[in-house]
Amino acid sequence: MTESTTLKKKDFQSDQIVRWCPGCGDYAILSAIQSVMPDLGVAKENIVFVSGIGCSSRFPYYMDTFGFHTIHGRAPALATGVKLANPDLSVWMITGDGDGLSIGGNHLIHILRRNVDINILLFNNKVYGLTKGQYSPTSDQGMKTKSSPDGSLEYPINPIRIALASEASFVARTYDTNIKHMNETFKAAAEHKGTSFVEILQNCVIFNKDIFNEVYDKDVRQDHMIHLEDGEPLVFGSEKKQGVFFDGVSMVTRALEEENSPAGLMVHDSRKHAPFYPNLLASMEFPQFPVPVGVFKRVERPTYESMLCKQIDVAKQKKGTPTLDSLFQAGETWNIV
Repeated sequence: MTESTTLKKKDFQSDQIVRWCPGCGDYAILSAIQSVMPDLGVAKENIVFVSGIGCSSRFPYYMDTFGFHTIHGRAPALATGVKLANPDLSVWMITGDGDGLSIGGNHLIHILRRNVDINILLFNNKVYGLTKGQYSPTSDQGMKTKSSPDGSLEYPINPIRIALASEASFVARTYDTNIKHMNETFKAAAEHKGTSFVEILQNCVIFNKDIFNEVYDKDVRQDHMIHLEDGEPLVFGSEKKQGVFFDGVSMVTRALEEENSPAGLMVHDSRKHAPFYPNLLASMEFPQFPVPVGVFKRVERPTYESMLCKQIDVAKQKKGTPTLDSLFQAGETWNIV
């Protein structure tokens, strides 16, 4: 892309009226993505947004790029097909906690383990918003909704732990009230070669209002969140005097002493290959622990489409490049008169 064709945020804003409820966190996520796109240096015609069903899945209409609004839970299959058909495309998949972790849970697991070079953004508001407020796979136990008037009995899914168990090569979390953090996280996801999974904590102002406020509200954020940065210790609090320690079996939080490097204080490294570390981070949930946000894991391994292309090249070398006619005539064939 030359300097004369440099894109700006407005170039990614479509002419469609954005139809989300006033105050919905989706607006901030959309703005962040539109801001990040020009920095990727990718032409608009080489960017594709694929979504399933849900409030978040309206996303492709609002991006002035190519896109597919597909069917419930099946966005991973469509996104995989797009990437395999043209590996040069920058493919982004938009899903929600219902679309991605309920009907689409099986598809999500397999796109993650295959390591297709796709960026997956999962909007998590812990409720079904589009269908008017039923509890979702991530809803808190005891949540009262139209479909659970006496309180949900189900234990919630942790999206980060699902991604890690599926061997995703890049796993991160961000939140809709921090544009800067979203921008940094989305850029890191785009730079990664392989499946990038980003959970976004997102507020549904109608059916699950302020569900994350006790974690990310500006008045409590410093005490109830940890921003993960490689090489930095896991410390939190308004004065950075609380730390997360590993005691050999599990994690504990306690006040920092005066020494510079207290024994057991955990230091973040998203590139650790030991699987126990990001899983320990994923198990940190409020109120027992501050909630970690940032990149949990990023490891390099071959992408699915690169391995597939090599496999096809090897097959061509062994068998030659067939024509469509030779394929039709292969094996036992007959003509019907």
